[in-house]
Amino acid sequence: MSVLFRYIAREVLAASLLALLALTGLFTFFDFVAELSDAHSATYTPLVASLFVAMNVPARLYELMPLGVLIGGLFAWSRLSLASEFSVMRSGGLATTRLVAWMLLLGCTIGGTALLFGEYVTPYAERAAQQLKVRATSGIVAQEFPTGLWAKDGRTFINIRELHPDASLVDVRLYEFDADFNLKLMRRAESAHWEDGRWMLHKVTQTIVENSATRSERQADQPWSSAVTPDLLAVLMVVPERMAISALHAYVQHLDENMQDSRRYRIAFWGKLAYPMSAPVMLVLALVFAFHPPRHGGTGGRLLAGILIGLGFHLSSRIAGQVALLQDWPAAAPAVIPILVFGLSAFATLWWIERR
Repeated sequence: MSVLFRYIAREVLAASLLALLALTGLFTFFDFVAELSDAHSATYTPLVASLFVAMNVPARLYELMPLGVLIGGLFAWSRLSLASEFSVMRSGGLATTRLVAWMLLLGCTIGGTALLFGEYVTPYAERAAQQLKVRATSGIVAQEFPTGLWAKDGRTFINIRELHPDASLVDVRLYEFDADFNLKLMRRAESAHWEDGRWMLHKVTQTIVENSATRSERQADQPWSSAVTPDLLAVLMVVPERMAISALHAYVQHLDENMQDSRRYRIAFWGKLAYPMSAPVMLVLALVFAFHPPRHGGTGGRLLAGILIGLGFHLSSRIAGQVALLQDWPAAAPAVIPILVFGLSAFATLWWIERR
């Protein structure tokens, strides 16, 4: 790579990182203020709330990446324009096509990094944060191990081997103890679902432990009342938009095999695949503003316009996902349409500037 490309890349990356950290800090502060309304119990204190918010920072970094890249690109190009460096580059024969290619290359690098971050960091950080909050607010102790999700409800220890996002449970095992912590009852159900304010266990095998012997019983269905509710389990799950691509793909296959509606998860899957392409689109949009002559002023206005464009891209992606879910559009449409619209707009503007 040329020295000029490395110089521009360093300027853009530094400004983007600074903008991303500033945005993340701002939104994290808002999250902390919102959490303080719940931090009034003996267990969920402001300190625990702070830890919960801190553990959600990776998710904020991931979500704000396109806006941070756009604002950072605007800052970098504005600085280069105000210092007349951009004019010198153009006078030296630097073509617009080469600038666009550099921004696409740099954007793909940022997008690939964001993809890996969203695959291997964000889902696990959010799950850990939700488990921390559940433990502090409800008193239910829940933790995932290789053997599944374990929770404690009074004197009952609960083991759930599979917890699906629709709140259905697979292979549920209950171990009930007496006041002296002697095992008195074991129950195993092949599956369970929430019904009329309680769990309904299906295909239950129950083993009762008595003083001198044990006896087993089988039942087709058995109700189970517990403080472990679907709402509580839901916060232990990662929402589809923050799930790893591999997890989304596996769950979509599971829903399809069981002839269940998988549209929301398909939309999230395609959104995760297309998400890295938002970075190069944002950098090309930022490049458009570099062609505005610095002597005309309006740096603050350009920055505000860029922020509004970034927010528009973020909101349009969210709205497109909801509309696609309601209108039964192809799952890839809400992920691709905003990127195409903003990308084509940026390329059309650059073409118009070159023609002029």
